[in-house]
Formats: sequence, C-alpha cells, structure tokens
Amino acid sequence: MEKKFKRTLITTALPYANGPVHIGHLAGVYVPADIYARYLRMKGEEVLMIGGSDEHGVPITIKARKEGVTPQDIVDRYHKIIKESFEEFGISFDIYSRTSSKIHHQMASDFFRKLYDKGEFIEKVSQQYYDEEAQQFLADRYITGTCPHCHNERAYGDQCEACGTSLNATDLINPKSAISGSQPVLRDTKHWYLPLDKWEPYLREWILEGHKEWRSNVYGQCKSWIDMGLQPRAVSRDLDWGVPVPVEGADGKVLYVWFDAPIGYISNTKELLPDTWERWWKDPETKMIHFIGKDNIVFHCIVFPAMLKAEGSYNLPENVPANEFLNLEGDKISTSRNWAVWLHEYLRDFEGKQDVLRYVLTANAPETKDNDFTWRDFQARNNNELVAILGNFINRSIVLTHKYFDGKVPAAGEFTDYDRETIAEMVNVKSNIEGYLDNYRFRDAQKEAMNLARIGNKYLADTEPWKLAKTDMERVATILNIALQISANLAIAFEPFLPFSSAKLRSLLGMSECRWEELGSTQLLATGTQLSPAELLFEKIEDAAIEAQLQRLEDTKKANMLNEYKANPIRENIEFDDFMKLDIRVGKVLECTKVPKADKLLQFRIDDGLGGRTIVSGIAKHYAPEDLVGKNVCFVANLAPRKLRGIESQGMILSAEDADGRLVVITPADEVRPGSEVK
Repeated sequence: MEKKFKRTLITTALPYANGPVHIGHLAGVYVPADIYARYLRMKGEEVLMIGGSDEHGVPITIKARKEGVTPQDIVDRYHKIIKESFEEFGISFDIYSRTSSKIHHQMASDFFRKLYDKGEFIEKVSQQYYDEEAQQFLADRYITGTCPHCHNERAYGDQCEACGTSLNATDLINPKSAISGSQPVLRDTKHWYLPLDKWEPYLREWILEGHKEWRSNVYGQCKSWIDMGLQPRAVSRDLDWGVPVPVEGADGKVLYVWFDAPIGYISNTKELLPDTWERWWKDPETKMIHFIGKDNIVFHCIVFPAMLKAEGSYNLPENVPANEFLNLEGDKISTSRNWAVWLHEYLRDFEGKQDVLRYVLTANAPETKDNDFTWRDFQARNNNELVAILGNFINRSIVLTHKYFDGKVPAAGEFTDYDRETIAEMVNVKSNIEGYLDNYRFRDAQKEAMNLARIGNKYLADTEPWKLAKTDMERVATILNIALQISANLAIAFEPFLPFSSAKLRSLLGMSECRWEELGSTQLLATGTQLSPAELLFEKIEDAAIEAQLQRLEDTKKANMLNEYKANPIRENIEFDDFMKLDIRVGKVLECTKVPKADKLLQFRIDDGLGGRTIVSGIAKHYAPEDLVGKNVCFVANLAPRKLRGIESQGMILSAEDADGRLVVITPADEVRPGSEVK
C-alpha cells in the first residue's frame, strides 16, 4: 500500500553559476519540477520547492582566472542572471538561494564535521599533479594533454570532450598545467573519503528492492553502479575556492563540490524556515522528491543518500524522476561551444511568450530518452496547437457569447445525449491528468489537458451554434454554456503547465480562483457571469522570428569552427631552388563557366599577359561563375598541362581552405597587370 505523506519537499538540481540557464536545464529539471509543485499547491497540499545556485568548484575558478576577476565576481554575476530569469519564466521557487552564502558554508561545514567526528570518513594519501611554477595542486580541469583514446591534444584531466571518454589526469599523454603551461609533477596529498562501499548493502536493498517504481533510466543507472561495486569517494579537494575543510591540518583544502552542493538544499531550506526547517528534512511524514538531469543520478540516488544515512537523522528521497538530455537542432547542447538557447535571451527575443516555451519543452520532455528541440517544431507547436486548438476554442466561445448574449454566461437548457457524452469526456480528463502527474509523466499530462481543448473544438464544430442562432437560441445558450464551462476547466487543467495563459484566461472568464478539485465541474461559471471582451491567448509566430534564431545558431556554428580550427602540420622542408622552380603569376578572369556533368569543376579563360590560357579548377561548389569574371587571381603558370573532363588545363588557380572547408580564391590586394609574377 502506498504511503501517505503530510507534505512534499521538492528540490531542483542547483544550476552551476558559471553561465546562464539554457533550455536543456529547463526541460530536464525546472519545468517538470514547477509543474509538479503547482499541481500539488492547487490540490491544497503543503509543498516546498527549493532551488539555488551551485557556486563552488574548479570551472568557476578557471573562468575567473581567464577574465581576471575573482570567483565571487563570477558567481555574483551569473546568480543574478539565473535568479531573475527563473522569476520571469514563472518557476515558482519558495526560495532560490546560493551555496556561497554564510548559512550554507556553516551548514556544510557542520555536516562534514559531524561525519568526521563519527568516524565516517577514511583518510588517504594519494598522488596528484602539482604545478611547481604556480605552487599549487591542480584539479583535473586544470590539466590538459593528449587523450590516450582519440589523440585529441586538448583533452582535460577528467574527460576528453572530443570522444567523451572519462579520464584520470594521469591517463593524459604529455600533461600540461592550464595555469602556467609547465609540465606538472606528482606529489603526495591527503584527502578524506566517504566509503560508499560501506553503504552498498543498504543502497542495494533501498533502491533495487524498495524503489522498483523509479523510472527505468534512473533505476538502471543505479543498478549498474551498485553491481560494479561502490568505491570510496573523495569529499575534499586542494583548492582555495569553496567551503574550507573544518579540521586541523586541512589548510588549502575545501569540500569537494559534489559533497557541498546537495547540502545546499538543506541550507536553503533553513534560510527560508530557520525555526521549522527540520520538519521538512527529518519528519518521516515529509516526502522528498529530487528533480535532476541524468548526469546527476549517481549523486542524488547513491552519494547524497549515503551522506544522509551516515549522518543519521535525515529523510531519504522518495523518488528521483531524472530526465535524459535535450539536444538542440540535432546536436548536443554545449555551454562551452555556446550551442544553446539561453533563457534570458529567449525572454528578450520572445517577450511575453514564457508559456510557449514551457509548452514546447514539456511536449518534447526527454523523460525516458534524449529528445531534440528545433525551432521549426517550436513554431509548429505554437501555431498548430496553442493557437489553432487551445486559443481558437477559447476565442470562439467568448466571441460567440458576446455576439449572442452580450458577453454574459447563458443559462443551460436540457442536455442532449451528445452534450452528456461531451461532459463525460471532460470529467474523465481530470483523472487522466492526475494519474500522469502523480507518476511524473508530465508530457502525457499536458497532452491530456490539450485533449480537453480538442473536445471543446469538436463540440462547437459538431453543434454549429452560429447556424442554430437563426432558429433556436435556447439550444445556442446550452451549447455556449457547455463551451464556457469547458473553457473554465481549461484554465484549471493548464494552470500547472501554462500559468501565465491560465491567469489571463481566468481574467477573461471572471474566475477568481483556480482549485484542482473543481476540475471536471460543469458549474464553474455561474449564469449571468460577465465575460471580458475576447483577447487572443496566443499569437502566430512568423517565419522571420524563427529564421533569426536559426541564423544565430548558424553564426555560432561558424564561430566554433574557426575557434576549433587547427591548421594541418607543415609539410617537409624543401630547398630554395625547388621553390624557385614554381612560376606563380597573376591573371584576370575573362570567362568562367561550369564544366558539364562535373559538379565541382569550373572552366576559366585567363588573361595571363601572354595571349591567354585555359585552366580548370575544382571550386564550383564555392563560387558562382559570374562572381569570378573580371577578378584577378593567382595561378601556377608552369604546371604541366593535364586533361580534366576532356579539357586541357594549363595551370592551377590558388585557393586557401577555410576552417569550415570553404575554398577562397587567392587574389592580390591591389590591381596589377596580368602576367605579373608572384615573388
């Protein structure tokens, strides 16, 4: 029998404060968490939704060093951007705080100290890379070198981003310090480790036997880790940014970010509720749900529960509905490559359209497998679903009521069998949505809410009140009463998903509140209720707006190619006399045509100052023939003639290959006489 709880604590993965929030974060964590929190609040349940910025760790120190500022400057900047973006987007945190706060430092320090005093840690000395020039130990991200798997020369000490392989810093070939560029040396250093192997039997029973209802991706990843055998994990780092390790002899060491960050859920709760926070963390009648992405499953299902169990007084999570990853236009979202749709930029570019993005991200939620966000799909879902289905039904219902009944809800007469069938379908939607939301299936739940709008559209299309208005106004009154009751139900059904649009709809319908228990009722709007004039809930998104976003991504892709471009190695040296054998000249293009049945070839007639010559060049995919006529180009004049597609080519036009594979013809900067030698 399922356990009943008095209250629900919702935590959301702490976004890393070295950049803004993007749509991958929203789809994976914050939109589903917000839907669930709003749903429970509508049911009148006691709910707390906790969030905050993760502000410690190596990437922040790297970014600060690159920009010549302090780590605090970095986290202050991005915490502000993230917090304000969440507020504008309608993510309804009860508190959104940060791990650089005094209360968090104290709580994380106390948590470590309690485990330390209980003897829950193992002290171990290991070898770690040390930069003798910078006089500091190097975190894995401060070490670069050649990947032993794919030979990418810019792999990090924890991962090769070219092939995706997880690495240890000692795996790298020719390791270099990212701080000084020197070759680091291995030195002994002492750290504290949480012995996860000690908790393996408990975790095996608690997860694999006690939580078989967890999502298959979560359960499967946990099982894989446990079956491989859990190992002790370091909880401290040699670093000067973070929560200092609170024991004697730990100078220059801080709590590892994975250890201190989840304690942020607790410290943020205490910051909000200094007197009653323990009720949310230690009362067994509180249900705790972690909303995270799949990259955090191990930390929230194995590591954090082991920490809480070792401490001894905290609840463990009841469920961890982790999502998979959301890709962007078929490619993995990447902060470092700027391949993302950033929330603060979306809010600027699509002002007032928070609910459109919420709807699309929920419709494409990567709940059990990776999914893809495309701007064309975003446009189609807005235009074909929000506008054409939901918005269209609401607008027609209100417009017809104003046309025939002065905008007042008409009284319903006797119901027909079809009326009763429609109402029954409406009532069923409530239980369907609840069933999905209670099991964290937000994509299906939203689909059910949209089905209610489809029911309404079909009802109006089938009954055709605009035709009946000529002969039977009593019947029209009944039809529009039912249509308006469906509209009021839509305001309730979509409240967790589209809070801004639901609030606007309630205002149009004269509804003062929105309670979940009323979903399915045919008495939400009293007869005679005055409706506001019709307003569009959604508007079409035109092609130009989408083209602008696609162009931005294309510009990003080109910039990445240039940044990542690595020139080919220089070929073997040649003697000066060999170079002098080349006769490179300037010629003017007199004619240029495509070679028939040859996609890559262009045929040139060149004025070479010596009577002219023909050259065939493989640049047809990079230039239109007419763009080259009249240009001066550089060519090799003394290359032995050869036939290409039956045409004798008397030389070679010189081109440079760009980072994206584009060929650019070499031309002199100033006008020179055809036949001039290049020296």
